[in-house]
Amino acid sequence: MKNHSLPWFVLPLILFIILNHSHAKQTESISYDLRFDQLINKLYQWRNHQTQSQEAQLKLSTPVVLAGVLCFIAASISSAGGIGGGGLFIPILTIVAGVDLKTASSFSAFMVTGGSVANVMCNLCTTSSKFGGKILIDFDIALLSEPCMLLGVSIGVICNLVFPEWLITMLFAAFLAWSTSKTCKNGVLHWKMESEELRRNECEKLENGLVKDGTFDESEGIKTAKEPLLGVKGGCKLRFPRMKMGVLVLVWFSFFGLYLLRGDRHGQGMIQIEPCGAAYWIISSFQIPLAVIFTSWILCKKERVKSQGSDHEVLEKKDEEGLIRDGPSRKLLFPRMALLAGILGGVFGIGGGMLISPLLLQVGIAPEITAATCSFMVFFSSTMSALQYVMLGMEDTHTALIFAVICFAASLLGLGVVQSAVRQYGRASLIVFSVSIVMALSTVLMTSFGALDVWRNYVSGKYMGFKLPC
Repeated sequence: MKNHSLPWFVLPLILFIILNHSHAKQTESISYDLRFDQLINKLYQWRNHQTQSQEAQLKLSTPVVLAGVLCFIAASISSAGGIGGGGLFIPILTIVAGVDLKTASSFSAFMVTGGSVANVMCNLCTTSSKFGGKILIDFDIALLSEPCMLLGVSIGVICNLVFPEWLITMLFAAFLAWSTSKTCKNGVLHWKMESEELRRNECEKLENGLVKDGTFDESEGIKTAKEPLLGVKGGCKLRFPRMKMGVLVLVWFSFFGLYLLRGDRHGQGMIQIEPCGAAYWIISSFQIPLAVIFTSWILCKKERVKSQGSDHEVLEKKDEEGLIRDGPSRKLLFPRMALLAGILGGVFGIGGGMLISPLLLQVGIAPEITAATCSFMVFFSSTMSALQYVMLGMEDTHTALIFAVICFAASLLGLGVVQSAVRQYGRASLIVFSVSIVMALSTVLMTSFGALDVWRNYVSGKYMGFKLPC
């Protein structure tokens, strides 16, 4: 009797153990999922930590001071390449200072403006013996590029509203990775060319009798070998192109007037219009003929003075003949590049300087001219962005101005250090490597936290498709 009752006692026990073991595995799996989700939540909270106490934090706190120091370093590196540095400022402000993305973008516009003001001041007062004692800024490239870049920024902003975040992150990562690799290759190429030029100059000086009494005059050899690569003189008589500067200012005010007249997509502007209504899109569409008219007018003016010779020949001879004076398609090269850089800059929410600089280097523009011209163009686009934020009721303007002053001082320091290094070592490729460093860091930081936002939206079940612009 006992033998028959034993299986009935053991069988429930075995079932209980199996079920308990299965439940333990299931609990372990659930706990694993919970731990993974908690990790993502902690990373996301770390990215946006203390956002609710942002107003008190922006006044004075350790994270804000640390963010200021990091932005100072980022502005110093960015200034050498003539790019805005928004790809570094925005991640620093969101990660370290804990501000939201909208506030970080508005602060970045002021910071880029501060750095570009320093760059433009230095470049307008600096000449290069390598390019015939001329100012390094190429006003012709700026004139041909600025109208299309401003148009591209407006198109890019609309695309930013329509595209899903995962698509923007993928496009940003792909384009910046390609640009970084191309810029690094250009830097290596310029480094090799400079090394060959230094060796050739040294051999020429040796052949011309710099060896005296069996010894080599090292100081004179280094001086003559390095001076042709970039010699900066502050006492030269500058020929400032007032006419070209006036046209650029006219372009800037024309587009800015349209922005003020149109307002934002919520109807906040100089005139009362329906938010995102017919009047909003009609005024926005006027930017297209405006860019076409300005670009065509500038090209016609250039054709008119072509027979008389250029008054600002800072481009290398092959670049002048191959890029500007060789057929209609070549003349439209810079407007096309500026339009692409403006669209991508508007989509990604960063300045166009980081995007147009690799393109100029890719077509063969000298690094010194690329850096000076990009900083000059960034000055116009960043000031327009900063004024738009002010007109739309931006908060914490005083703090933004403090960060702008920090970037102004950092840019002056960075320019001084890089220009001294270029003069001392005869390596203009240092400018290209500076651009590469900024682009690589921007790719890693903005892509990583963009991917984190995409994952957060996916986990929370938010809509991840294309959206309407209004």
